Amino acid sequence: MGGAVSAGEDNDELIDNLKEAQYIRTERVEQAFRAIDRADYYLEEFKDNAYKDLAWKHGHIHLSAPCIYSEVMEALDLQPGLSFLNLGSGTGYLSSMVGLILGPFGVNHGVELHSEVTEYARRKLDLFIKTSDSFDKFEFCEPSFVTGNCLELSPDCTQYDRVYCGAGVQKEHEDYMKNLLRVGGILVMPLEEKLTKITRTGPSAWETKKILAVSFAPLIQPCHSESGQSRLVQLRKYKG
Repeated sequence: MGGAVSAGEDNDELIDNLKEAQYIRTERVEQAFRAIDRADYYLEEFKDNAYKDLAWKHGHIHLSAPCIYSEVMEALDLQPGLSFLNLGSGTGYLSSMVGLILGPFGVNHGVELHSEVTEYARRKLDLFIKTSDSFDKFEFCEPSFVTGNCLELSPDCTQYDRVYCGAGVQKEHEDYMKNLLRVGGILVMPLEEKLTKITRTGPSAWETKKILAVSFAPLIQPCHSESGQSRLVQLRKYKG
């Protein structure tokens, strides 16, 4: 997916192109994109491709195309102080941008299947905090990443204001995802080849909007241990 806008010479030019093409439409999202250089989340030998509107994958490390992240950030309608859950949090690039908007009273949790990618995300987060000129200009809600399968969240998991899933969701898991949301919350996920925004308008009421056609790798089904038990993912509790 990607290729919707021209490549930039640097991060700012890429953001200019995304704005011109109406993928980035709000100032809050624009500021977050400008504050975090996409190239910082690439391996060094692949950074030449960082400002192209293309997805990038190396092993288990993956970044969606900038136009997709733009649509996701806009659809989430992020506000300071909200709680956010990123399922398939990957490099932490999206979670860090979200953290710039959530501010010091938000909650920012990520679940990533592959432990080496979780470690990669933590290193990138540490680098951003220690070296970025942008960091001191924002009140940051630091992401917290755990390793596990997002289809195995503990049943006592707190509900969130905003949820994003970065892998293709099968219809059979739609209700599972929707139940991670508080009333009034927004879920954005690839559902049946469409990036989809679902708003929980009541305890059992939902509004669904298809945003655009996408192609995402599907969620990986849980592997049960030899005892037949699943490994539940524990997320840090917070007061809602």
